[in-house]
Amino acid sequence: MNKEISEFLSFLKHERNASPHTLAGYERDLRQVAAYLKEREVRWDKAGNVLLRGFLAELHEKKRKKSTVGRKLAALRSFYDFCVRKKWISENPAKVLATPRQDKKVPSFLSEDEAAALLDLPRTAGPLDLRDKAILELFYATGIRVSELVGIETGDVHFGERLVRVRGKGKKERIVPFGRKAQEALEAYLRARPRLAGQAGAEAAVFLNYRGGRLTPRSVERMVRKCIRRTAVARKISPHSLRHSFATHLLGRGADLRVIQELLGHSSIQTTEIYTHVSTNEKRAVVSPADTL
Repeated sequence: MNKEISEFLSFLKHERNASPHTLAGYERDLRQVAAYLKEREVRWDKAGNVLLRGFLAELHEKKRKKSTVGRKLAALRSFYDFCVRKKWISENPAKVLATPRQDKKVPSFLSEDEAAALLDLPRTAGPLDLRDKAILELFYATGIRVSELVGIETGDVHFGERLVRVRGKGKKERIVPFGRKAQEALEAYLRARPRLAGQAGAEAAVFLNYRGGRLTPRSVERMVRKCIRRTAVARKISPHSLRHSFATHLLGRGADLRVIQELLGHSSIQTTEIYTHVSTNEKRAVVSPADTL
């Protein structure tokens, strides 16, 4: 099965533009299935749906999360679909297996007052503080992912139209609007950016670290946690929480779910529907990010 897995991963990488994170997850899941089948002395192309159901049942017995089981089943289905297209097998044995019903997890998000307190930080005119303020404003104004933010390059930002081009999952590009406050924060940071660029002035990334290199997702996460500690928010807040805040506040103001789906770059409307958890009372309490659109 190792040869087939390698070909499948190569297909995902070169034909589907799968991210390194996705590739690592699929490989890990499929190697686990391969080990399960090897223990039972069954070839991957002879494994029927009953045996594969047994693999999933074993995961349930080990108290694995439903999301984990569902992810492994998705990897199995994709792998066997690939094998059918390659004509290595005639049918997909994982196709008939039921996906476990997922528990709806309410995403963490900030209230209007909490978001305002966070965006009031940092307050100095140093290049790093200006950078951090621009990052926070852009997160809240656009709902982009942290991986998309660190991938923004200088040619991707268009201040005239207040638009930014980002590269999402599977390297899919989309254009996202941002508001006046985010524009002001970005322009202030970009005026100070040469002080960070230094000798690495050729770096195309908008957001740089103190050495002049491209900022990493982990560094952004640390910065957000540091700023949160300076507010009265006691909950665990991440860059993704700002994405949730953006979507929740838009929905609370009556924005169309399809529009929010497009802004967030979700491939399925079902992913966006998690934000319908906002109750009628919450809708009255939250306010859309100022000048977001």
